[in-house]
Amino acid sequence: MIRCPEVFRLSRSRARNAAPSVLVLAILMLGAMPMPAVGADAAAGKTLALQWCSSCHLVSQDQPTAASVSLPSFYDIAQDPDWTETTLATFLADPHPKMPNMSLGNTEIANLAKYINSLRPQ
Repeated sequence: MIRCPEVFRLSRSRARNAAPSVLVLAILMLGAMPMPAVGADAAAGKTLALQWCSSCHLVSQDQPTAASVSLPSFYDIAQDPDWTETTLATFLADPHPKMPNMSLGNTEIANLAKYINSLRPQ
């Protein structure tokens, strides 16, 4: 049997005391990851897209302003199999430099990603 050096051993009481700290750290790390929320709201994402994105992108058939034809529409993005809700959420958490600094929260990111993904042809 291989024995662990004494330096690396934790007493049972020290291990028990460390367990809550490790759990809290794991929860905090998961909360910081940009991933789509299970309860993301596509309708809220559409509202946000019309507010923030429609000046440059075609985000909806019923948007009131014209968008630039040189940029991909949300429909184009939705059709690309590489853009999943997860990859969209990751991108929106740190978008490319030409996009405005929207400072979106995790819920807004998840809602936008859900909306764009909802435009994917069935």
